[in-house]
Amino acid sequence: MFEACQLVGCRLNASTHRSSVFARCTFRRTSFFGAALLGCKLVGSGFSSCTLTPLRVEGGDWSFVSLEGSDLTGVDLSGVRLDEADLSGANLTRATFRGARMSRSVLAGATLDETDLAGAALDGVDLRGLDWRRTRLDPVQLLLLAEQLGIDVSE
Repeated sequence: MFEACQLVGCRLNASTHRSSVFARCTFRRTSFFGAALLGCKLVGSGFSSCTLTPLRVEGGDWSFVSLEGSDLTGVDLSGVRLDEADLSGANLTRATFRGARMSRSVLAGATLDETDLAGAALDGVDLRGLDWRRTRLDPVQLLLLAEQLGIDVSE
């Protein structure tokens, strides 16, 4: 278990972490190239200038994580708990969030291109002002987006 640690300039390339805890840690200029985070808890941690692709993620709790401006191109975060995560300005091109919990997360300025959000819990997420280019949403999410845009959705 790592708590409130600062990992600066580390190379975690091709490493595998199972049920590891990185609580309130700071990752700066750290490389996760080819790493696997399986069921890990990263609550309250922050990532700055890190290499996060390619990265394998299976489940885990990433609530309150700051991934502001991070490149998550092609990363599959399906089923990950991302409540109140800061993904502002992140590159989420071809990223997958199927079944992820993203309640009250911040997506402002994020790049969404072929991003798969179908089945993700998006309650409390401001969906206005995003570029939805080729993004996959499910019908419930489409209704949520329409409501936020002020569209009157009636039967």
